[in-house]
Amino acid sequence: MNWSALMSSFKNASVLVVGDICLDRWCQYDPRSSEVSVETGLPRIGVVRTDVTPGAGGTVANNLAALGAGRVAVLGAIGQDGFGFELERALGKRRIDYSQLVASPNIQTFTYSKVINMDTGVEDRSRFDFINNKPLPGDVEDQLIVNFSTVYSQYDIIIVADQAETIAGGVITDAFREVISDVAEREGDKLVLADSRRRIEKFRGVIAKPNAFEADDASRRLFGRIDYEKLRKTIGPRPMVVTQAEQGVLVVRDGSEKLVPAIAVGDPVDACGAGDSFGAGMALALHAGADYEDAARFGAMVASVTIMKSGTGTATPREVLAAADAMAISD
Repeated sequence: MNWSALMSSFKNASVLVVGDICLDRWCQYDPRSSEVSVETGLPRIGVVRTDVTPGAGGTVANNLAALGAGRVAVLGAIGQDGFGFELERALGKRRIDYSQLVASPNIQTFTYSKVINMDTGVEDRSRFDFINNKPLPGDVEDQLIVNFSTVYSQYDIIIVADQAETIAGGVITDAFREVISDVAEREGDKLVLADSRRRIEKFRGVIAKPNAFEADDASRRLFGRIDYEKLRKTIGPRPMVVTQAEQGVLVVRDGSEKLVPAIAVGDPVDACGAGDSFGAGMALALHAGADYEDAARFGAMVASVTIMKSGTGTATPREVLAAADAMAISD
């Protein structure tokens, strides 16, 4: 496969990332500043530096932009709060269109605050997640559906990031999922890829991209046993791609399963966001004309770069080509 030629066409792709667009806050604390608080009697965590990046669906968008996609936009819901401001600014710095975000005073911006020891670089304190665990307000849900219905036709690729692990509160509600699934079923030439931590079996007509845990869990809920082919058929006619970490990627379609091996690397620095970077790479490769196996290989190469970086890293075309060269040498 000529990976360079494949990537050269990414500039022609327009991608809409729909779902939970979050803020990742990387908070470095100084362990020497942990004196006991006079007010509470508890030791404080003295944060001395905070870096922010778009997270969840924002991580997918980051990777699409870094790989050279011509146009990248996000559609989701944020609060009218400081975290929402930070998220919009972080997206803007990466030239990601956030004009379809719905801001509401009745929700808070989905935010992960990760507390990292500045001496060791290790996340060794409990994370603070700002989540919404009540049903999305009706006016927010309605506006999300209106925004999506208005703009989806402008994009070649739609990637759904259903990242919320709570029963309620996520952007991809039952009603919104039905609208997305209807587009996927009705417009077979549009590439619609869905990733869901808890509800992949509820989508229809999409290219499903669960990891092995998510696929196994969905299968057991539906059938009482693990059956990837039956799960794929339940979702729809398109292939299902199951990521299996260091074991590789399983492409499931038409009664067959083909394992695409993982890219061998050293000890990962941070595997957080690997699935997001894989999905971004695979979607762009599919749109550029790669078959599912080659698209999975490309996604694996992207992930092999990002897991060697701290945080939710991205991969540039040059870095992916270097990974491809290393893969060719090892072969």
